Parts: sequence; C-alpha cells; structure tokens
Amino acid sequence: MAKFSDYGLLGSLVKTLKSNQITNPTEIQNNAIPTLMGGQSVVGVAETGSGKTLAYALPLLHALKSLEDAGQEVTENSRPRAVVMVPTRELGEQVSKVFKTLTHDTRLRVRPALGGMAMEQARRNTSGPFEILLATPGRLIQMMNLKYIDLTDVRMLVFDEADQMLDQGFISDSNNIYYACPTEVQLALFSATVSPAVQELINGMFAKAELYRSAGAGKTVKTLVTQNRIVKDGRRWPLLEKILKEPADGGTILFANTREQCDKLAQELSDNGYAAVIYRGEMEKAERRSNLKKFTEGKVKLLVATDLAGRGLDIPNVDRVINYHLPKQKENYLHRAGRTARAGRKGVVINFVTERDERFIADLEGRKLPEDRDKTKFNSRAKPPVKASGKNTGGNKLSKPGSRPGKPMTKPAPKPKSRTRK
Repeated sequence: MAKFSDYGLLGSLVKTLKSNQITNPTEIQNNAIPTLMGGQSVVGVAETGSGKTLAYALPLLHALKSLEDAGQEVTENSRPRAVVMVPTRELGEQVSKVFKTLTHDTRLRVRPALGGMAMEQARRNTSGPFEILLATPGRLIQMMNLKYIDLTDVRMLVFDEADQMLDQGFISDSNNIYYACPTEVQLALFSATVSPAVQELINGMFAKAELYRSAGAGKTVKTLVTQNRIVKDGRRWPLLEKILKEPADGGTILFANTREQCDKLAQELSDNGYAAVIYRGEMEKAERRSNLKKFTEGKVKLLVATDLAGRGLDIPNVDRVINYHLPKQKENYLHRAGRTARAGRKGVVINFVTERDERFIADLEGRKLPEDRDKTKFNSRAKPPVKASGKNTGGNKLSKPGSRPGKPMTKPAPKPKSRTRK
C-alpha cells in the first residue's frame, strides 16, 4: 500500500499529514497526486468522502512551495499562482480550513473571494501578494471585470465539486476564467458524478487530461449501511418519530426535495419537541451559516435540508442521513448519502420509500421492478391480491348472483319422493 511519503512530497507536507494522522492515501489520491506532481492535467471522478481535496491540494502546495524555495517568491499584488474554484461559499470555507491545516509549515497564503461575501471584503482579501486564490466563479468574474485580480501568472487551475458548479450554469464563466490564465496552465477537475455539463467541459478544456475514475464512483461507500423503510398510507411522521428514538451518537441530516417540504418537516419536529435547524436556499445566508455552525458544533443534532446541503459539505460526525423525501435523480441521492460515512467512517442512510419511489430504489439497486409486485405493503387497508394456485378450482365457471366468485354452481340434490303405505 502506498504512503504519502512515497510521492516525493516536501517534508513539511508529509510532517503535517502525519501530525494530523493522515498516512494512507485513498484510491483517487494515489492516482491523481503523482500525475499532478508530474505536471499533467487531471480529471478525477470519485465518490463523496474519498479525499478529493487532498488529491489536488498536496501537489499544488508542493509545486508552489518548491518555486518559493528556488527563490521565486510571489511579490506582486493580486497576482496568484493557483486558483481553486468552488461552487458555494460554504464549500469554499471548508476547503479553506483544509488549506489552513496544510499550510501551517509551508506558510503559503490562501485568500478567499467567495459569493455572499461583500465585494469590498473580497477586494481587501486579495489586495496584497498571495499564492492561492479560493473563489466562486461568479465572484471571480466580477473581480476580473473590475481589474481587482490578475490571472496571468496562474500555474494551476482547479475545479472542485465540478458537477455542482457547472450544473448551476457556470460553464461560460469557467471558460472565461480558463482563457484569462496562461495557455500552459495545469488543470485539475474533481467531481463525484459526471453530469452532461461536466462531460462537456471534459471534452473541451480537459481533452488532454488524464482521467481517473475510482472503483466507487457513482456508488455509495462500503462503510455506508442503507435501510429502506416502507411508508404506509403516506404517513411519514410516525415512522420518523420511531427512528429518532433510536440511539445516534452524531448528527442526523433529514433531506426534503422542496423549500415547502423542508419548512413543514422542521415545524413538525418543533411541534413535537425536537430541536432542529434548517439549511436550504431562499433564506438569509447569515442565518444559513449560523444554522450550519450550530449543527457542525453539535449544539443541534438535527439538520433539515434540501439538496443544497447534499453537495460538497464535509460536516464531521454525521451518523445518519434520512431521505424523508427521496430525490428524483440518482446523482442527488449519491450526494446526499455522501454526507455520512466519510473518509472511512461508518454511517447509515435511511430511505423513506413510498409506492412511487419503488422504481427509483430498484434502479439504485440495479434490479428490475416486477410488474406483478405486491403494492399492499404501502396501504394498510388494501387487500392482498389473490394468487392463482395453478389448479383448476372451478374459477372459470358461472356463479349464482350473490355467491362467492369462483365457486362452481351445483345442482341441488333432488327431494326424496314420499311413499304412502298401502
């Protein structure tokens, strides 16, 4: 089994990894790190929780620190040598924490310019000399248009959680950012799934890149236990209340599909004495960040969320994911399930399955749904279907009105003739 020390990484990086008890690389790290260190561009597709951030962060820091050690320090203002693109501010803050840990010894500077951050704050963050820019596409385009940032010295351009970023319509911005960098810029793209937009970028910008797809890509991780719970008569709440009484050490994320479903579930939890916070779109970003902080710090054990929380967020100590409403797409399911059982830890995903979800679950499990399946398990009042035994029971014969179906007509026995004595 390979170790991080086998890649020729700087001693300071290996030391930092050891101090954080990170010793053995994952499959995607083992493939991507040597390739990126060799100067080639990479596309990495791997399941959530597989360590994709380290897969690009380590070779990036190694390259930039090596330049500095060779006497090529960054001295110009607002002219970074690497750009890491992320889809959301929340994910950007998480990636920033990873870099903060890794740069403890290298002293390389990471500066954020993220959506939801005031433009003046982003401008101040990037006003001096620094090595790595961490940005959302829309904010970076704004700063480029205002001449706040110069990308002409960028050596590596990274797209993290590319499926989420490009599905939000950032493909045009991504291309503009790419063309603002030097023609020889090294590229890295990491994603849990390959959406049509990601495939379009791979076919174009990343046509010459090495493509690595982990064995677990498009699947849930082996340490994840999946439970499918049948919802009877459409009554989700009694089932949820039963589950919430089961012991769980860490936090639980409950997923709904819409803002209305999310709010309704949160209200039902509150009405029944359960403390929960909400994480969804169309709410104040400050409130959303505050709610996420409460959940991350363990002050609240239940987070009710839409798919906004399903993509990219690395929240520690999430023991359970409950799909209170199952998504319509497999891609969203994989992202939701990936919020637990991360980095080799154990976790459970509980799916609330209604009759309309049967086909989705069958597709997830790679099986066909029989046409004559028994649907009575979803309705406590329904009668099970009558199964033919294969024997001729007379069910094809006529019945008298009011008689039981299938029971054959029989002639009444003749009355005995009365006899008279002679």
